[in-house]
Amino acid sequence: MPTVEPPRSVSKRWRRSWAYRSLRAADVAAAVDARPDTLPTARIDLSVDAGAYDAWYHTPRGAWIGDIEFRVLHQLLRPQRRETLLDVGCGTGYFTRRFAGESGLHVVGLDPNARWLTFARAHGTGTERYCVGRAEFMPFADRSFDLSVSVTALCFIDNVRCAVREILRVTRKRFAIGLLNRHSLLYLQKGRAGGSGAYFGARWQTTQEIRALFDGLPAANLKVQSAVVLAAGGPFARGIERLISHRLSLGAFIVVAGDVR
Repeated sequence: MPTVEPPRSVSKRWRRSWAYRSLRAADVAAAVDARPDTLPTARIDLSVDAGAYDAWYHTPRGAWIGDIEFRVLHQLLRPQRRETLLDVGCGTGYFTRRFAGESGLHVVGLDPNARWLTFARAHGTGTERYCVGRAEFMPFADRSFDLSVSVTALCFIDNVRCAVREILRVTRKRFAIGLLNRHSLLYLQKGRAGGSGAYFGARWQTTQEIRALFDGLPAANLKVQSAVVLAAGGPFARGIERLISHRLSLGAFIVVAGDVR
């Protein structure tokens, strides 16, 4: 199959990378034409409206939480401009766009929901690419990307360790995976008894469980950090975030980052 021709603005290094060579014309066509029920099942509700979901990040509370999560991911990932990055479970592309636009990275977003990918393309920066696929079965060659990131997407799949193994397989340098913290106030509010609202069916994990995901896998120098202690987003929550989020692992958003061996 012919490969997808990257934009003229893309660097020669990115043109030569396995990421672009792996994005065949068939992959891109599938991202538009595939139906979610042709892919392995996931716990996330694929019928949620993409526009409504993405609009939440433009509310005062959503923008605050999005900024915190992006800042933690960026700090732990330590990206260099023009590196390649895979966003696993990119959804509507909120973080994909930010890493492409603010961090100057060449980004590919992967998600099983073709409708959300259509939204992501329509609202993209013009430099990122999108591909339909699942975290457990990624359509990329080994070590295709310099970096990989995932933002709570793995909380809604059954085989998290399989997805982690795949992330490490396609990554050359560093990764950062955002999950949901069972030792958080948000878990007590939204996570118990199967979860409620946007957290229905989500998996919440402890720091110990998160570290155990990497046992026997080619990852080194693991660091775990949490954020968003109080998800309400008001003045008191923002003050608490500045004071204690970096000292205590009580934030609802918990990130594990490390190097690929």
